[in-house]
Amino acid sequence: MKSRFYFFACFLIFILVLSLLITGSSILTVPLYEGSSIPMGTPITWMGLIALPLTIYFGVGEFRDPKKRHKLFNQLLTFSVGFAVLWVPVSYLLAGNLSFSFSGAATGFQGGQLAMKLFWGYTYGIAILPVLLLIIHWFLKLINTIRK
Repeated sequence: MKSRFYFFACFLIFILVLSLLITGSSILTVPLYEGSSIPMGTPITWMGLIALPLTIYFGVGEFRDPKKRHKLFNQLLTFSVGFAVLWVPVSYLLAGNLSFSFSGAATGFQGGQLAMKLFWGYTYGIAILPVLLLIIHWFLKLINTIRK
């Protein structure tokens, strides 16, 4: 029963964040608090990146209580949650600021073009891994259903 509540809570958070990101809502650029250089988009996106793998974790019973075949899926999903939790610190190290803005004029690695590419790769990887695991899970489930 708890996992069902967690699933719906995480799913709702993910859908809200996704809709804000897709629409490019102006709330994403509003400062976190007065005088802050941190936009609301940073914690909002962070919550969405954490909510995505948790939605899949709580939504698929085989990932929560893995049998032999799903053990790897469970571990990869756990890594995905960990990478999502570390998104802000890693992104801060890459960008040098909490608005995660990069500049072509940056002289060193931090805030430069290579750091920006790593930032986007890391961010997309966090989002793609749990979705890929879910698709593979569905595919394997379909194959098992066809075999029976």
